[in-house]
Amino acid sequence: MVGSIWRRMFPRRKAKITPRKAAAARPLAPVSNTPAPATAHVATEAPSLALIDERFHRLVLGLPPASPDQPHAAEPALLRRLELLGARFDLRTLPRLPTVLPQLLRTLKSDEAACAELAKLVGRDPLMVGEVMRATSTVFYRSAQPISSLQQAVVLLGQDGLRRVITQHVMKPILQGNTGSMGHAAGGRLWGHAERCAHACAWLGRTTGCDAFEAYLAGIVRHAGTGAVVRLLDQLMSGATPPPLSAAFVRHCATLAAQLSLQAARQWELPARVLGALGECQGEVGASSSPLGRALAVADGLASLSLLVENGEFPAESELAHSVPGVMPPAVVARCQRDLAQHSAATAEHA
Repeated sequence: MVGSIWRRMFPRRKAKITPRKAAAARPLAPVSNTPAPATAHVATEAPSLALIDERFHRLVLGLPPASPDQPHAAEPALLRRLELLGARFDLRTLPRLPTVLPQLLRTLKSDEAACAELAKLVGRDPLMVGEVMRATSTVFYRSAQPISSLQQAVVLLGQDGLRRVITQHVMKPILQGNTGSMGHAAGGRLWGHAERCAHACAWLGRTTGCDAFEAYLAGIVRHAGTGAVVRLLDQLMSGATPPPLSAAFVRHCATLAAQLSLQAARQWELPARVLGALGECQGEVGASSSPLGRALAVADGLASLSLLVENGEFPAESELAHSVPGVMPPAVVARCQRDLAQHSAATAEHA
């Protein structure tokens, strides 16, 4: 559930002090010819989106920090092999999507969809039925009376809750289903990012007039292709410890992951605006980008920063408000970052 925005209380007005009274009340300072020391700058410098993105991909891909020296000698050959594997990557190797998903998503777009119709569609996929029934047994949805039917569960969840349960059911195995020596840690981190990105994108989407579910869906699938790049790198490394690869190499991995995410989203027949936002995020998002594209770019940065802070890559007080000029108002970004922190804390407590 998208968290509420905390309202700031206005500070109480202080008594007005005239310059004359202030001077009289102030004790005289001793005269000194020693220059005053410079005031320490305690504010944390806002990290750039590019730096956040690089460190996020290093964390997920299991790559060490870049070497200050020249790029590793093996890097050009690794890059060529990665491009070849990426071009030949078969999207059908990703975990399957329920065959009923496109029809179910179209039905959920209508606010007038009948619960009986939704329950009938969900009932075609046994795994999806299990996820819906499991969700209604949690403390978030637990009712006074036991849920005995799928239709009761659909009514209890409501359309918004059903959208989220179905989306999570579909994407979680895709993002966590990596194989190889780097797969388990990467899968957990990708899912942690996806949950935060979806929450932040839905929150920001409300401020830009986006469809709430499309924004949530865009956030969930933003890094659907990154798990595939994890597997490709694992094949290239053959289980060996990766060398210190350059920032340019990591950017290439991120570009390939974004391309695979978009290809997968097309194969899954996701809404056109979601596809457009994913395409925009392959380049530099600015003021002229679509509302969903701007919301997704900022949400991606906020989710990545949250994950990096959690893993000790950035200080806890790091902020993104002034790192996206022209994309989103700083005050909106700051409020979303606070809301995301509250949401993440509540999710961790529930887990």
